[in-house]
Amino acid sequence: MKIAFASTDGVTVNEHFGRCNQFVVYEFKEDGYRFIELRNFSEGEYKAIEETRAFPEIHNDLVWDKVKALSDCKIIYMTEIGPPSAARLSQKGIMPLKVKDGILIEECLEELYEKIKTAPPPWLKKLINKKEE
Repeated sequence: MKIAFASTDGVTVNEHFGRCNQFVVYEFKEDGYRFIELRNFSEGEYKAIEETRAFPEIHNDLVWDKVKALSDCKIIYMTEIGPPSAARLSQKGIMPLKVKDGILIEECLEELYEKIKTAPPPWLKKLINKKEE
């Protein structure tokens, strides 16, 4: 199962889903997790989504492009996300998780790994079971 983090520095979760120019992607397996890649959407802050809000068709296409590019991830951590973007992620079977700005990615990984190993909540069990089918 792949997990993505909205991060400008690759160390902390510190960005809004739409504005984020890169996502740090990890893979979870039964024996732990490992870094896979950085997925870049632009150099510097990704302003295209915000700048096209007055143009719904273009804006929606840009959001869908980002969602599609992350569609192999089952969970995405971010500091903020708008309701339409959250709905699009959910439609693709991706769980958006808002966390406190500046939390360490490693801390999120450890907490998630512990939940998976001990007592995953229903939403996480569902994601794990989908992966195994």
